[in-house]
Amino acid sequence: MGMYYIYFFIFGIIFGSFFNVCIYRIPNKQSISNPPSHCYNCKTRLRPLDLVPVLSWTFLGGKCRYCKQKIPPRYALVELLTGILFVLVYKVYGLNTITLYYLLLVSLLVIITFIDIDHYIIPDGLIIFGSIGALAFNILGQGIGLKESLLGGLICGGGTLVLIYLIELLVKKEVMGGGDIKLFGMVGLFLGMKYGLLTVLLSVYVGAIYGVCTIIYSKIKNKEYNSMIPYGPFISIGTLINVLCGTSIIDWYMSLFL
Repeated sequence: MGMYYIYFFIFGIIFGSFFNVCIYRIPNKQSISNPPSHCYNCKTRLRPLDLVPVLSWTFLGGKCRYCKQKIPPRYALVELLTGILFVLVYKVYGLNTITLYYLLLVSLLVIITFIDIDHYIIPDGLIIFGSIGALAFNILGQGIGLKESLLGGLICGGGTLVLIYLIELLVKKEVMGGGDIKLFGMVGLFLGMKYGLLTVLLSVYVGAIYGVCTIIYSKIKNKEYNSMIPYGPFISIGTLINVLCGTSIIDWYMSLFL
């Protein structure tokens, strides 16, 4: 089992390296396959030794080998984070097809989160790809079941759409972007109604905690508080909590009333 942890971590950081390409290129409307990986500053094509996940960035001191331009540490962070998440998903679900199902969801969430942080958008293409993937698994009987998947997508996506519409009618301003609502729908397709609704709730808690901490920090540093916050990362964190320990959370909650 220890070897499988190593395998999943290695697969995770390799995929994380590819996700960095997606995070940079997709919002810029660039192909994720062409041209091959290169330095965005000097345009030099990177060699295999320059592309070893985490290790290349570490041994090169966070700089391009050729032009010495600094490479943001986030590239290594995304690779490391993806490796850790792959291991955690395997630890919870074991060596099963359902593991691939949730690895697909986790992978999309990593890409979506960092794109949303950088650009305040969630590309429709990623939502469509994830939704098709979830439905394909469920149609083949390898996920949560087609009926539960469709119900989750309808309730989480459609329910959030109606709720946000009513709130915006009252406050007379936009409170959530369309991409976030679509992301709730995609998550619902993966998790079903029960766990999808738990994701909605968890994302609110995570967002509230972040908002309070940000306001307090701004007050302490005497800085102006930026109320424009991408909500996609909160949805992703809520979903990850759900994937890794949603059953325990629901069991604990139900035990309070039984």
